[in-house]
Amino acid sequence: MPDKIQTLATHVQTRFEGVLTSHVIRLNELTIEVANSDMHAVCLALRDEAEFTFDTMIDICGVDYLEYGEGTWKGARFAVVYHLLSVKHNHRIRLRTFLDDDAPRTQSVRDIWIVSDWFEREAFDMYGILFDGHPDLRRILTDYGFIGHPFRKDFPLCGNVEMRYDPEKRRVIYEPVELEERILVPRVIRDDNRYIPEQGDKD
Repeated sequence: MPDKIQTLATHVQTRFEGVLTSHVIRLNELTIEVANSDMHAVCLALRDEAEFTFDTMIDICGVDYLEYGEGTWKGARFAVVYHLLSVKHNHRIRLRTFLDDDAPRTQSVRDIWIVSDWFEREAFDMYGILFDGHPDLRRILTDYGFIGHPFRKDFPLCGNVEMRYDPEKRRVIYEPVELEERILVPRVIRDDNRYIPEQGDKD
């Protein structure tokens, strides 16, 4: 393990003693777990304090642990994961916080890293996670009238509704999904040059 990763882990443990739920170093990356109520303050400290200087937000993503570990998972269902980079120190860190199962929500970090804006909107759209304080939390990948959150593990693969343009009503309408039964038969195309025998190959 590189010394700088261990040094970073030591700094984080000392600075946030009593705040960290856990930390782990795997594949030369430090992951820390923080209570939801402390996440915003920890993020602010990681950006502003000289020994950290995590000035760049790389990514924010939601996680749904429903049926994780083949149903052996006993923790909270939803989490938000933050990936940060310190350009000055050439350090990376990953933060994870778990959310309430019934109403997953956490504090927005857009005021810390403005690039978080679209990442938080994506997590809201895909997982239904609310980010308190976000100035414009609306769908970003699906249509505004879309029902449900596609990355949740209990979201049906076929979706809930389908959208089509109705020429009589002259507008887009939503209807329950209707799937026709399909029989998939593999097709082999044989009329190409791979199946044309060359001269001299004929029997």
